[in-house]
Amino acid sequence: MPQVDPFRRVDQVERVARTMDRAFRLPFTRIRLGWDSIIGLVPGVGDTLALAPAAWIVSQAHQAGAPRHILGQMGVNIGIDWVIGLLPLIGDLLDVGYKANTRNAALLRTWVEARHRDAGGGVAEPADYRSATSV
Repeated sequence: MPQVDPFRRVDQVERVARTMDRAFRLPFTRIRLGWDSIIGLVPGVGDTLALAPAAWIVSQAHQAGAPRHILGQMGVNIGIDWVIGLLPLIGDLLDVGYKANTRNAALLRTWVEARHRDAGGGVAEPADYRSATSV
């Protein structure tokens, strides 16, 4: 199986997190919400369905080699988000603000950048794929 560039993996995770947590802006406000909040409006089932993309994010972190404490923190974020979402009405409002997928994507990015900074001794910078294709 080919090795996935960790920064591409992080970009994919961030896209899913953005879709789930911040895809839409409520008109005339600064409030952003995503499909997680919308799906969560369906009592009981919605918040459980929203676990699938959250679990995928953790799976991507695991495949990237993230340590257990990072995966554990991601699990805690998902659990908090799920429990909050189960509360009728007030949980839906709180769920808009918690954004577990965004938090988990940030954990993964921070870990990947630190890993590459420490491994290479330099600054972690994503690869410039445009220059590789223009040769």
